[in-house]
Amino acid sequence: MRDFFINTFEILVGVIVVLLCIGIVAFAGITAFGGNEMMGPGAPSGPLMGLGILIGGAIYVIFIAGLMYMGLGIYQNTKRTAEAVEKLVTR
Repeated sequence: MRDFFINTFEILVGVIVVLLCIGIVAFAGITAFGGNEMMGPGAPSGPLMGLGILIGGAIYVIFIAGLMYMGLGIYQNTKRTAEAVEKLVTR
């Protein structure tokens, strides 16, 4: 049961990262190419603001995805270490 949740979480992390990337690119595009009408009067827009959203969003995705994948990596490494120690002990 535990493996099911870990494997499902790994798939979910991949889906979340892809959705974050799509959302950031879409929001940067809307902002860069005339998002004022959609976001209301006085909202900042323009290519420079879109580029800022793109760069800031990329940093955010790298940070969040890195933390999630690091957690999964720690779990996998701990699991492999426990299996290796178990093999040594049972010999």
